[in-house]
Amino acid sequence: MDREFSAFYRSTIDKLVGFLIHQGAPLPVAADIAQDAMTTAYRRWEEIEQPSAWLHTVASRALARRIANVREDAFDQVPEPTALLPHPEAFAEWEEHQEILRVLRGLPPRQRQVLAWTLSGYSPAEIAEELHIAPEAVRASLKKARRTAAALVSGGED
Repeated sequence: MDREFSAFYRSTIDKLVGFLIHQGAPLPVAADIAQDAMTTAYRRWEEIEQPSAWLHTVASRALARRIANVREDAFDQVPEPTALLPHPEAFAEWEEHQEILRVLRGLPPRQRQVLAWTLSGYSPAEIAEELHIAPEAVRASLKKARRTAAALVSGGED
């Protein structure tokens, strides 16, 4: 079990952090949630049938809970880079240069969530199943997200 989970962890952790960032999480928050989700997955590894989908669902819900409980507290120091990524400074540089993050932040939460699942390789039917919503609702959210994203991109090219 340990060897199987270890291989899964190595192949999935970066993608999971990216998935959470696509939903609007800052890097330190995304890394924390991803690590917590992986810890839970390890404990329940034998009973999880679709590990990738399960992990994305758990992480997405954790992010939603964290967003719902946000309190704006001032702090003196910027959080340290996460050790979950091999070169955090390279990832931060990549993050700053990615137009998609600006566009995603401009989307309403449901559109951002559905688009993040899509960017992680899930079909509308799979997304609908994981989020417990109708496939038509997923397709409608994707259509609206694409339309809104196109408007944000064209508006940002002044």
